[in-house]
Amino acid sequence: MTKYIFIIGGVLSGVGKGTATASIGRILKSQGYKVTAIKIDPYLNVDAGTMNPVEHGEVFVTEDGDETDQDIGNYERFLDENIYSDNYMTTGRVYQTVINKERRLEYGGRCVEAVPHIPEEIIKRIKKAGQKVRANFVLVEIGGTVGEYQNTLFFEAARMMHLKEPKNVLFILVTYLPVPEKLGEMKTKPTQQAARLLNEVGIQADFILCRGKVALDQPRKRKISVFCNVSEDDIISAPDVNHIYEIPINFQKDGLGEKILKKFGLKTKRKDLKEWRNLLKIIQHSKKVVKIGIIGKYFSTGDFVLSDAYISVIEAVKHAAWFFRRKPELVWLNSELYEKKPSALKELKRFDGIIIPGGFGSRGVEGKIKAIEYARKNKIPFLGLCYGLQLATIEFARHVAGLKNANSTEINPKTPQPVIDLMPEQLKNMQKAKYGGCMRLGAYPCLLKEKTLAYHAYFGNKKVKKPLISERHRHRYEVNNKYRDLLAKKGLIFSGLNPTADLVEIIELKGHPFFLATQFHPEFKSRPLSPHPLFKEFIKSTI
Repeated sequence: MTKYIFIIGGVLSGVGKGTATASIGRILKSQGYKVTAIKIDPYLNVDAGTMNPVEHGEVFVTEDGDETDQDIGNYERFLDENIYSDNYMTTGRVYQTVINKERRLEYGGRCVEAVPHIPEEIIKRIKKAGQKVRANFVLVEIGGTVGEYQNTLFFEAARMMHLKEPKNVLFILVTYLPVPEKLGEMKTKPTQQAARLLNEVGIQADFILCRGKVALDQPRKRKISVFCNVSEDDIISAPDVNHIYEIPINFQKDGLGEKILKKFGLKTKRKDLKEWRNLLKIIQHSKKVVKIGIIGKYFSTGDFVLSDAYISVIEAVKHAAWFFRRKPELVWLNSELYEKKPSALKELKRFDGIIIPGGFGSRGVEGKIKAIEYARKNKIPFLGLCYGLQLATIEFARHVAGLKNANSTEINPKTPQPVIDLMPEQLKNMQKAKYGGCMRLGAYPCLLKEKTLAYHAYFGNKKVKKPLISERHRHRYEVNNKYRDLLAKKGLIFSGLNPTADLVEIIELKGHPFFLATQFHPEFKSRPLSPHPLFKEFIKSTI
C-alpha cells in the first residue's frame, strides 16, 4: 500500500515546508523506497505561470511543460528525479476540473458542492500522482499555514484520506519557534496555537518539525509534547543551517526516517546518505571563492531582497562551483543602474563571470545590453539564459553586425530590425489574449554543432553521430531566422538548433573565455549531485 505524508505549515509562511518535504523525500529514498512529492498551492490561479516572481518566487517548468511553484524544483534537486504536472495542484486547477465535470454531467445531475466533491477531486489527484510512478511514499506539501480559509478544503481532503486509511497517512507540522530579542528565550506558544488549529480541522500531528534560529532544547520539547499531544521523540529540531543540503542530515540526527518507517510498520531496506554527506564535506571545505554577478530585475520587494525569483539559477551555480571545489559568492546587480550611470559598468571587472537570467518586459533591458557588450569586449565569462540569449543577440546585432536599430518586438513592436520576434503560434495566442499555460513550455530537443563550446560541454571529446540533447523552455519570442545568415557571417555561432522547427537554441562566440547563451533554461535540470554541463563549463572558465 502506498503511504501518504502530509506536510503542513504553522505560524508563518516561508518556514521551510518545501525543503523539509524534499529532505524527508531524500531520506526515505536513501532507505530504499520509491518517493514522489506533490505541491499544493491554495491560489485560484490554474498554474504559477501568470504569477509575478516578486510575489511568488520562481516559476519552475517541468519536463512536460507545467508552470509550477519553485518547491517542485527543490523536490527534483533533492530526489534527483523529474517531477511532472500531476504533482502540482492549485485551488484554481481543482475547481476548474470539478466545474468541467459538472458541465459534462459527470456528477449525474447531483448538486455539486465544495464538500465532498472538491476534496474528492484532490484525493483523486494525490492518488494518481503516486500510481503514475508506483511510489511507496507520496509526500504532499500543503501551501500556506493552518488556520487560513484558502487551504481548508485541502486539509479536509487530508482528513478524509486519514479516516479511510489511518494506517497509510501521517501528518507532519512544520512550525516556527521565535526567540524574541529582548526576551532571549525560545517561545512555544505559536507552535501550540498551530497544533490546536490543526486539531480544529480534525487532524492530529504525528510529528512536529521545529524551525528556529537555534536547536530545540529539552524543556521546550517537553512543553510542546504536553500541549500538542505529540511524543517527545516525535518532536524534531530543525535549526537554521548554512546550506539547505544540510537539512536531511540534520533530520537524521533525530532519526526522522526510522521514526516515520516505524509508524508505518516498515523496515529500512538500506541506509545510504553517503553521497549526500560527501557533498556536504565539499561544501564545508571549499575555500577558494568564485564570484558571480547576476544581473536582473526581480530582486526587491519593498525593502527586502527576494532571491527566490532566481532560485534554480542560484542553485545551479552552486552545484557547478562545488563540483570544482569552489565557494560560490553571488552578487545581485541592478541593470537599471547601468542605464543611468554607464560608468558603473566598470564594477563588472570585479567578477569572475556574469549571468543574465530569464525575464520579461522592457525595464532594465538597455542596462543588460550594455553589460553584455562590456562582458564581450572585456573578455568576462558570460552566460545568458532565455532572455539573456535574446539580449545577447540584440547586442551583437547592434554593435558587431551593424544593425543599429536591432531590437525585440517585445521591447519595441515597431522596431525596423526585429532580430528577436514573436513566434508565429504565439502571435495567435496574444491576439486572443491567451497568456496562461501557452508559451513554448517544457522539454524540446536541440541538435548541437560539432567543435563548439556547447558540444564540448555536453559531450567532451567524444564523437557522437547525432549530438542531440533535451532542455526545458519557457518563452514566446525567438531569434528571427531572417537575420541568421547576416549574424553568422559577422561571427555569431548558432551552436544549437531545434531539429524540427529550426529555432535557435544556443549562441556563442569564439575568441572569448566563455560567451554562451541559451534560449532554454538549463538551470531547471541541474542537481547537487549532477551539476548541469553548461554551468560546469561556465564555472570552469572562471577559475
